[in-house]
Amino acid sequence: MLGWAITFLVIALIAGAFGFGGIASASAGIAQILFVIFLALFVIAMVLRVLKGRPPM
Repeated sequence: MLGWAITFLVIALIAGAFGFGGIASASAGIAQILFVIFLALFVIAMVLRVLKGRPPM
């Protein structure tokens, strides 16, 4: 999922460089949403790992 967020960020940067404002803002918005989802899933996974008694890596 982090890969998808980075992909949409790159698309947004390229579209912004070429002047496609609508595409750039849409891609940046998608990248932000995917990054937040990735962070939430990461935190949940770490909490569950600690609760099961296994130390984090």
